[in-house]
Amino acid sequence: NFGIDLSFCCFLRFDETKEGEVVRHDGKRSDGYLEHIFKHAAKELFGMDVKEITYKALKNKDFQEVTLEKDGETVLRFAAAYGFRNIQNLVLKLKKGKFLYHFVEVLACPGGCLNGKGQAQTEDGKPDKALLNQMEEVYAAIPVRLPETNVRVQRLYQDWLEGMDSKKVQETLHTKYSAVNQTASNLDIKW
Repeated sequence: NFGIDLSFCCFLRFDETKEGEVVRHDGKRSDGYLEHIFKHAAKELFGMDVKEITYKALKNKDFQEVTLEKDGETVLRFAAAYGFRNIQNLVLKLKKGKFLYHFVEVLACPGGCLNGKGQAQTEDGKPDKALLNQMEEVYAAIPVRLPETNVRVQRLYQDWLEGMDSKKVQETLHTKYSAVNQTASNLDIKW
């Protein structure tokens, strides 16, 4: 089980990846892309080098928040929401206009990807904590490489997307959202 982070997605053939070439982004687990984005945003937007981030659990361990303060003001507010209950709560806040976050990492599995139903579980379906810890240790041992320094990603931007700030980048990787008129239907999901 693995996830693909679309913001720096690179299309590779598996036979092109050599042993020892596997790298990861910042974060303690495979679902920790929030950490890389947070550090990158702090540096690019506010000139601050963040070495370590601190997650603050809110309603439960699967709904956490990370903030960056500058001159006593919160300038970045990120959240990690794992599991459908937390995702549902975020959607409700968004609908009510009480959404405070600049970025949210959302994963369907409570506890994140490594804790998903296809992963580390005992025969009775409960999480296998020893195996989960072992998988996290193996992941943490993989060298960190920032996605923006990856030669293949740079080549993708140059060759396919015609540069970092091209019109094609805007059309391909960015989107705009607008309100949609709701029609009443029995098939509507009530979040």
